[in-house]
Amino acid sequence: MPKLLQIKTSLFANQGQSSQLSDAFVAAWQASRPAAQVTVRDFASAPIPHLDGAGFQAFLSQPDERSAEQQATVALSDTLIGELQAADVLVIGLPMYNLGVPSTLKSWFDHIARAGITFRYTANGPQGLLTGKKAYVFATRGGRYAGTAFDTQTDYVRNFLGFIGISEVEFVYAEGLNMGDDSRSNSLAAAQSELARIAA
Repeated sequence: MPKLLQIKTSLFANQGQSSQLSDAFVAAWQASRPAAQVTVRDFASAPIPHLDGAGFQAFLSQPDERSAEQQATVALSDTLIGELQAADVLVIGLPMYNLGVPSTLKSWFDHIARAGITFRYTANGPQGLLTGKKAYVFATRGGRYAGTAFDTQTDYVRNFLGFIGISEVEFVYAEGLNMGDDSRSNSLAAAQSELARIAA
């Protein structure tokens, strides 16, 4: 049976527009796949801690050399990686905060980027190890940034996912959400129509 991992990064949990769009996609996707399994990670209710030097060193150390705190860091990382390894489909709700990605998403990236587990370096450069997956990203913005120099999210997220082996990445944008009622409603309606199409 197919498995889907949903990542919610909005500060506002289920009230965030990115969460609502990704929820709508997951519901539509699951409706035509009733046997599918869905795992949800909501960073508003359970934020991923930022990685510090001791945490990063834990990834490089032998298990018997780790402190209790480092063991907890590795255990969390292993759990997050296991969820992603098991998933066939990855769904990310992605609001734009101060022209960047939510810091908790970056924390999640830092915990799942593990040399020898999710990627490795070869003579020809890095090779992602999480292949055969599809990712959908629901990007919500107050202004209109897609295709401009202010869109720091799209290439970053696409490149990171590609780095760990997820090369099939599709973005759905809902922009101009703070640019008046008409802009908001039209953009959300277009995003809803697009997500219904790709979830079929």
